[in-house]
Amino acid sequence: MNKFLLRPEIYYGSNAIDYINQLKGKKACIVTDKFMVDLGFLDRVTKILDDKGITYKVFSEVEPDPSRETVLKGLNHIIEQKPDTLIAIGGGSPIDAAKAIMYFCIQTKEKLVEKELIKKPWFIAIPTTSGTGSEVTAYSVITDKKTNVKIPLVEDIMIPDVAILDYELTKTMPPSVTADTGMDILTHAIEAYVSPKASDFTNIYAEKAIEIVFDYLIKAYNDGEDIEARGKLHNASCMAGVAFSNSSLGINHSLAHSLGSAFKLPHGRSNAIFLPYVVSFNAGLRDSKIHNEEVAKKYHAIAKRIGLPASTLLEGVISIIEGMKLLNKTVNIPITIKEFGVEKEAFQKQLLDMAQSAYQDICTSGNAIAVTTEDLISILEEAYE
Repeated sequence: MNKFLLRPEIYYGSNAIDYINQLKGKKACIVTDKFMVDLGFLDRVTKILDDKGITYKVFSEVEPDPSRETVLKGLNHIIEQKPDTLIAIGGGSPIDAAKAIMYFCIQTKEKLVEKELIKKPWFIAIPTTSGTGSEVTAYSVITDKKTNVKIPLVEDIMIPDVAILDYELTKTMPPSVTADTGMDILTHAIEAYVSPKASDFTNIYAEKAIEIVFDYLIKAYNDGEDIEARGKLHNASCMAGVAFSNSSLGINHSLAHSLGSAFKLPHGRSNAIFLPYVVSFNAGLRDSKIHNEEVAKKYHAIAKRIGLPASTLLEGVISIIEGMKLLNKTVNIPITIKEFGVEKEAFQKQLLDMAQSAYQDICTSGNAIAVTTEDLISILEEAYE
């Protein structure tokens, strides 16, 4: 028996943040980062809460790639305050942190409820970037700062009750962040589409997200005020999140996690750089021949859907690979790890550790085909040069 979960409630469009006016609670906790506070993004939320007489406290200690320590601080914050509403606002890091806080709330639920310390708060996620899809997924990634390892958590209880896709909040994203997050959408959607767990239901969301990225990413990159392009990408991020949360991710994410941890590279960029090489590997593209036909057929279908040359299986796979490289170049994302400025000696020193970390990553089990550590070393080496 298979399962397809549709949550949360989604409110979208310009000024969708007005949903906050519907809240009936008395006490809220806002999880965010200092950047959101400094930009004044919180003001739109707190003004509504003030007008409604809802008291709130702000936990703004979330850092990029939130750590376990930060999540535990946030958990203590929740235990002390006992809010009936939890609001996460920001990019993937604040939303992931809030989800992890929710995860640990539930993990310790029985003891906490027995002591009347907490009840599950109504959970609202407000993304300000278009990429992670975290507002609709059962995934959260936190980082063990001592071992420098990213730890993916998976639990349906982490899915927010409400996702607010307010297009106006994305207009301040600089071009580089627009590019990174846009390629993150594409990676989510493509990995979901070729996942062994993909279905008719997940494919609908993945296919549309892929189309939108190819149609609108460059427009949003070139003109941040293009609200149509911003809105389309914001929707696509959410769609891709629904797709991969109900299917799986694969080694593209595993490799991006390990590379990002080793060299402090942005997650979206790390994903973008691996995409062409992972497609080639999964399709079994060697010696100008396709060796994994079943997977290759899925990439071929993507190429046809977005209007790339695909008269044969081989042509379709090559087209999607070259299309990804061209998209990366157009939005100024390097197509090799070397172009990121990673020195060869430092890369070689980390190579085995990165491959082993990627192999052990939770996303690896969801890849289109099975892999070995040696396969991951090979992809890393190819992506470097």
